Amino acid sequence: MQDAFLEIFRSLKSFRGESSLGTWIDRCSVRVAYAYLSSKRRRIPQLELVPDVPDDDPNVEECVMAREAARRLYAALDRIEPVQRLAFTLHAIDGRPLEEVAQLMEATLVATKSRVWRARQALEKRARRDPLLGRFLDGNGSSEEDET
Repeated sequence: MQDAFLEIFRSLKSFRGESSLGTWIDRCSVRVAYAYLSSKRRRIPQLELVPDVPDDDPNVEECVMAREAARRLYAALDRIEPVQRLAFTLHAIDGRPLEEVAQLMEATLVATKSRVWRARQALEKRARRDPLLGRFLDGNGSSEEDET
């Protein structure tokens, strides 16, 4: 996010007003994310997705399992081709419509649908071999039916 902010700040003087500022910021952020995903030199520790829970909470085991499943999901996403990962993340995780994802990635709607589908296929293949990841994906609605 810091890299995206810096890129937006540095490029603000080049904003021509041909689109809304929000769209321009989204596009800059996608470019930064794509550059990050494409680089081979990144070695950043994974962030925790699920917050810590007190030891006396009866659902501690569920939270630990959810944290591990989220870690496995992010590990699986790291193995997917960057353009597919970015399209899938923007659509399935961030909840953006496919048309917006296509616009942000400067791709056709068909290419974007294909990228999301391929990423989903790769995740589902990994989930078939990993029951914990499979339950997590089923619980999060990762197999959405909104591919219009």
